[in-house]
Amino acid sequence: MKELLKKLLKSLPIAFTKNQQYDRDTQRVMRKVLHPTANCVDVGCHKGEVLELMLRYAPQGQHYGFEPIPDLFKNLEINFANRPNCHFYQLGLSNAPGETSFNYVVSNPAYSGFVKRKYDRAHEEDTLITVRKERLDTVLPAGTRVDLIKIDVEGAELEVLQGATGIIAASRPVIVFEHGLGASDYYGTRPEQIYDLLTAPDLNMRISTMARWLAGRPAFSRTELVQQFEKGLNYYFIAYPAETAPKG
Repeated sequence: MKELLKKLLKSLPIAFTKNQQYDRDTQRVMRKVLHPTANCVDVGCHKGEVLELMLRYAPQGQHYGFEPIPDLFKNLEINFANRPNCHFYQLGLSNAPGETSFNYVVSNPAYSGFVKRKYDRAHEEDTLITVRKERLDTVLPAGTRVDLIKIDVEGAELEVLQGATGIIAASRPVIVFEHGLGASDYYGTRPEQIYDLLTAPDLNMRISTMARWLAGRPAFSRTELVQQFEKGLNYYFIAYPAETAPKG
C-alpha cells in the first residue's frame, strides 16, 4: 500500500502536492499560534477557506479579510453574514493608497493581481479592472492587536508587508506568505528585499518554511532564503518574531 501511495504522489504535479502540504502546514501553524480570542488578517481572502480555519481556532477573535475582486468580495459578505466578528474590505493592500489597474483572471481568480503573472494553465481568460489600494497600517482600527497575517497576493507580498510595518512592529504577529518565481519576479521583487525588510532591527522577524518552524529548526539565513527562491524549493514561508525563535 505504501509503495502504491508513493507512486501516486510521484505522478501528481509538483505544485499540487506542495499546495496540499502548504495547506496542511498552514492549519498546523494556526493550531499552534491561535487562541480563542486571537485576531487575524487574511490578505487575498478569495473564497474564505483560510478564514474558516481562523474562525475555527479563534472563534472569539476579530478577523479582517481583504479581497479586491468584486464578485469574490460580495460572496464573502454573503457567506459570512452570520459572523459579526468578520470584517471585509474590497481593497488591494499595498505600500501606498490610491487606485490602480488590476489583472482579474476570470477563468481562474486565484491568479489575479496588480501585475499579470505567469499562468500554469494555457488559455486563461483575463481582463483589467480598477481597484482601490490602501496600507494595512491605515485600514485597521487604531490599536488593533494582530496575532496572525496570511498573505496570498500572487507576487505583491513585498508591497503588502511594506504597508504593514507599523502593525508588525507593534503586534509581533506570525505571518504566512507566498513568495516564489512565476509571480514575485513579475513585480521585480527579490527574496533579499523580503529578508532585509522583515529582519531589520525595527521589525526583528525571522523567516523559515512552516514545516521547518513547526519542527523547531533554525530560521533561514539571507543566502538560504535566496536559494529557496532561485531553486524553486519552496514558495510559501513563515515570518515570526525573533524572540520566539527556537533556541540553539
